[in-house]
Amino acid sequence: MKKGSIKNNRINGEVLKAMTEIIGSEVKDPNVDPFVSVTRVEVTPDLQFCKCYVSTLGSAEELEKTVEGLTRARGFIRTELAHRVNLRKTPEITFIPDRSMEYAIEMSKKIDELLKQARSTSEGSTDEQNA
Repeated sequence: MKKGSIKNNRINGEVLKAMTEIIGSEVKDPNVDPFVSVTRVEVTPDLQFCKCYVSTLGSAEELEKTVEGLTRARGFIRTELAHRVNLRKTPEITFIPDRSMEYAIEMSKKIDELLKQARSTSEGSTDEQNA
């Protein structure tokens, strides 16, 4: 099976759905943020490994604690995944913090700043032209 194939995409979708359910309702670790979300899952074509990208609404520190808690619960999560998704092999799971939302917010703020600067510059030049 090739990476990016229809079959691989379907497996990624099923694993994503199962991981969301497992992490959202089954994991009881106190370090895991209750508002954790699984943003993306990448299962290798040979079904050996799975990268699970997670995000939280909290700070970067809370995200790191959540990743640590999920890493400690990896065996339980893998067992639950094996029960919910019928695969030849159940992949080894690696949890990765997803900071794409933080990046998007940061970029949005920078764009807003540039737009404000451009407006103030253009307003200054039109005032000079009118004088």
